[in-house]
Amino acid sequence: MFRSTCAGITSFAIAIICSQAQSQEASPILFTNVNVFDGVNETLIEDANVVVTGNLITSVSTEDLAVAGARVIDGGGRTMIPGLIDVHWHTSYCCAAQSTVVTGDILEIAIRGAIGSADTLMRGFTTVRDVGGNPFATKKMIDAGEILGPRILPSGPPIGQTGGHFDYRPYQAVPTNSADSQWYWYSVGLMAMADGVPEVTKRAREVMRMGASQIKISGGGGVSSVYDPLDVRQYTLDELKAFVEVADTYNTYVASHLFTDEAIQLSIEAGVKSVEHGFLMSRETMEMMRDNDVWLSIQPLLDDEDGFTFDDPFSQAKWIAVTDGTDQAYSMAKEVGVRVAFGTDILFDPALAERQGAFLAKLQRWYTPYEALKMATSINAELLELSGPRHPYQDGPLGVIKEGAYADLILVDGNPLEDIDLVADPGANFDLIMKDGVIHKDALN
Repeated sequence: MFRSTCAGITSFAIAIICSQAQSQEASPILFTNVNVFDGVNETLIEDANVVVTGNLITSVSTEDLAVAGARVIDGGGRTMIPGLIDVHWHTSYCCAAQSTVVTGDILEIAIRGAIGSADTLMRGFTTVRDVGGNPFATKKMIDAGEILGPRILPSGPPIGQTGGHFDYRPYQAVPTNSADSQWYWYSVGLMAMADGVPEVTKRAREVMRMGASQIKISGGGGVSSVYDPLDVRQYTLDELKAFVEVADTYNTYVASHLFTDEAIQLSIEAGVKSVEHGFLMSRETMEMMRDNDVWLSIQPLLDDEDGFTFDDPFSQAKWIAVTDGTDQAYSMAKEVGVRVAFGTDILFDPALAERQGAFLAKLQRWYTPYEALKMATSINAELLELSGPRHPYQDGPLGVIKEGAYADLILVDGNPLEDIDLVADPGANFDLIMKDGVIHKDALN
């Protein structure tokens, strides 16, 4: 339950939500007259009753239920769906302008990330896999009920090589020597750099020591970085294997930023289990992913009204090259049968972060509404399970509505299995949002 520190959030609306959450009793909640999308099956469970006790779902039934002492909520025929999951989210990067990274400090980044986390939850995203940044304090305070936000499976600072995707140092920062202090953003854990097997091993262990659920690295060129063309392979096979070995010692896995064939194939050989992006790979590489049970964590990034813009023309050209591959990557993934997960990768733009649900709706370009919703719920939850014992939420399954699952629920005014655009405007269409058995939005009353 939320504690009195919720009142410290400055937004008046959020303060009201916190007050409502605090006032809830520990008695069960009985939802009646709801049509349930369970996260797995396309057919709705019509006119259902759902019981939440504590933070878990304790019954899903089409029979009339009488629950002693329960608070009864009439769903009015609305569609109940599991809380949404974004597996490529950046708590620290999503909601601060890029200029903040140049002129700000870690306190500003953390505060903006915490404020943005409340907004993320109110968009219906009750769980995120954070694939780069320093969200540990934000996660700790969310889990303690001190601030609002989604469940976070943190990767901690993403690790890259000198001249790689996470090398944002000024041009004059090299050459370096072993006596040099770390660049500011490396020293505060917003990102990390490692070169050579010993340093890779040390940095990976440091990230796990911080509390990471999985390790995030960059094995190939990136868009927003200026020293690495897209075709560049980053890290040698031995270095990649060192990352994977450290992850394995913690019974978790490595996710890697990758776009191109050679970089992806080398990463698969090393044992990487989640390819982040992958827009420019061939069918052969995708089949290699499928045959090695490697996930494709891809985002519906297009050069459209939500397209990213970069001051650097080199980065802008790379953005066009990457987004030119989006259609083919999604279509090929469906044909090949590789396991695909949904994420957004929104960076340095609080206004664009508000479009998180609209990014999910973009999946209708390649998937049916059912396929899109299943991906953003139960399928994404399966990817999160790769963290094994490092998964911080193990009281029940995520991404589904069934007995024993976490009570992360949304009541939608309409049927998103028929109209996926409903998720693009959660403010208008999500009438109730529950996370961990606590109601954070209730527009029914």
